[in-house]
Amino acid sequence: MALMNVLHEIPPPFWVAAMVFGFVWHWPIGLIVLAWLVATGRIGGRRYMMQAADGSASQPWQGMGWGPVQGFRGWKWGGNGSVGPSGSTPNSAFDEYRAETLRRLEEEHKEFLEYLERLRKARDKAEFDAFMAARRQPPMTQP
Repeated sequence: MALMNVLHEIPPPFWVAAMVFGFVWHWPIGLIVLAWLVATGRIGGRRYMMQAADGSASQPWQGMGWGPVQGFRGWKWGGNGSVGPSGSTPNSAFDEYRAETLRRLEEEHKEFLEYLERLRKARDKAEFDAFMAARRQPPMTQP
């Protein structure tokens, strides 16, 4: 079990380097390292990249600043695709511009949908009028 503890204390960049070296030197070694990394959850999952909500590190390397999202604790993805503390940016002028632009785009989207609805109604009316005109004509008789 001591060997597993030692293996788990090795930070991910060294595992990636070992995997690449394994593929270069002899491809089955790289494949074995890759399979071990995926099987143990060291890569392919987000649990080793994210900090716990209380800021505690769940892996030894996270407390040492090796995690790629160390500086973004407390940042959230905004519902409108923005990133920042609680979805806003530190620039209030940009926040106002973004809010105004989003409001304007929502209005334009609503107007465009209304325009499409009018086009559909006009097309349906034209098709119906053509159908009724064709129906009113007497059928042609063949001799």
